[in-house]
Amino acid sequence: MTMRFDQYLADEQATVAFGAQLAPLIADGAVIYMYGDLGAGKTTLTRGIVQGLGHKGKVKSPTYTLVEPYELAQVKVYHFDLYRLADPEELEFMGIRDYFDNRAVCILEWPSKGEGVIPRADLEITLEYTGEAREISIDAKSERGADVVTKLKGNA
Repeated sequence: MTMRFDQYLADEQATVAFGAQLAPLIADGAVIYMYGDLGAGKTTLTRGIVQGLGHKGKVKSPTYTLVEPYELAQVKVYHFDLYRLADPEELEFMGIRDYFDNRAVCILEWPSKGEGVIPRADLEITLEYTGEAREISIDAKSERGADVVTKLKGNA
């Protein structure tokens, strides 16, 4: 079963707005893998998701810290950036498994760097540039992910 949702995002504001639209659909928890070149909008989309879940402050890339936690009223959100990770074993030392409970939203940029240690994704999101705009593709990888894609298609 492959379920996919594709959308054109005109600019940064559209990317943030789409993240805010996605937020309530994953508020009960999800593991999301994010793919895209440097600067493709992964952190921008994450900002929309985190703000859509109720965060009022800045949302920054955890490039140097590996994880940026957001303890919100309704949900815990963990934004991981594994770009600088040398070895997936490093994740074991930081207690990575403690972050992944069924009710948390875990967003992972560069998930291939954590292969073998991180849990499988509910959703795989790919962002690609098309000029100044972006194309977003969301692939469901679990029942939970399929539910999200079904709802996105219903809202489109």
